[in-house]
Amino acid sequence: MKLHKTLVTLAITALSAGAALADLTIGVSLPLTGPASGLGIPMGNQLKLWPQTIAGEKVKLIVLDDATDPTNGVKNARRFVTDDKVDLILGSAATPVGIAMADVALESKTPQLLATPAQLPPGKDAWSFRLPQSNAVMSHAVVEHMKKQGVKTVGFLGYTDAYGEGWLKDFTPIAEKAGIKVIAAERFARTDTSVTGQALKLTATNPDAMLIVASGSGAAMPHKAVVERGFKGKIYQTHAAATRDLMRVGGKDVEGSYVVSGPVIAPEQLPDSHPSKKMALDFVSQYEKANGVGSRNQFAGHAYDALIALEKAVPMALKKAKPGTPEFRTALRDSIETMGRTVFAHGIMNWTKDDHWGYTNETGVIVKVVNGDWKVE
Repeated sequence: MKLHKTLVTLAITALSAGAALADLTIGVSLPLTGPASGLGIPMGNQLKLWPQTIAGEKVKLIVLDDATDPTNGVKNARRFVTDDKVDLILGSAATPVGIAMADVALESKTPQLLATPAQLPPGKDAWSFRLPQSNAVMSHAVVEHMKKQGVKTVGFLGYTDAYGEGWLKDFTPIAEKAGIKVIAAERFARTDTSVTGQALKLTATNPDAMLIVASGSGAAMPHKAVVERGFKGKIYQTHAAATRDLMRVGGKDVEGSYVVSGPVIAPEQLPDSHPSKKMALDFVSQYEKANGVGSRNQFAGHAYDALIALEKAVPMALKKAKPGTPEFRTALRDSIETMGRTVFAHGIMNWTKDDHWGYTNETGVIVKVVNGDWKVE
């Protein structure tokens, strides 16, 4: 049986007496296979490190593979809300999948923690909160770095899906305001195995820099294509590429490139004054103890932050209702909206009723690939 049809249930039970009457049930849909598996697998690894209880409630995680397929994501989400009666949906880490799942969260009035910077129409995100930084927040960090590097023109090479579209839409006006122009834009599908034609067109325009918008190991292929076509300018990657898969697959071709990320990639290099340094270091220590030195990952960090959010919001919701009820789901959504300023490994989060993104422009960190490792700029 294929993995994306396999149900992995992690029923985590409390050992102490006087356990709660109902489990805190969380349905998790991640791309454990498919093009975005480099994002989903690390998140799954971090979930294995979660505690047995949250606010005294037994935690039951139901983890399904969506195989980077929106149809599977919707199927998983519907199973969560109809069969499992989950209190919360976590996922997906693939943007098109997360967007599709948000419709189910809205329809069923179930809180959703998205592990992707999914852009949703106004009102469609009433029950969905993003764990990653928005494309606009990360675009701000990229543009500020480009300004310091003297970049005036940019070639854009990104996915044809919602992630690529979102970055082009958010990056362009921020760049233009800074005097930086996108002079050419080419797109490709996540499943494409070559972008030679697009790379040739872009390099012919001779921009000062290229912005590659792709994810995980899939970000290496377009990067290598641009380098192989003779491009000598600066190359930037987005936060979906902030994994070691980029360096593993890209090899020497990604040396010297820039990647925008959250603080979790290289917290040791952050100044002690950085508000997230302590939390990010704790994440790295915890994750790499279980998964090996150097295994830290942007998306595993989101799974770490999801727990921080729940440890703050669940006690608030429990004052109003018990898990397993519509009243609790509403109370949990309201608690997430009102939990206030919270230090995450990825930055300072402050979700509100009107802002389900939460991060400020100071969140993004630019790292450079130097000798196969990250170096904070």
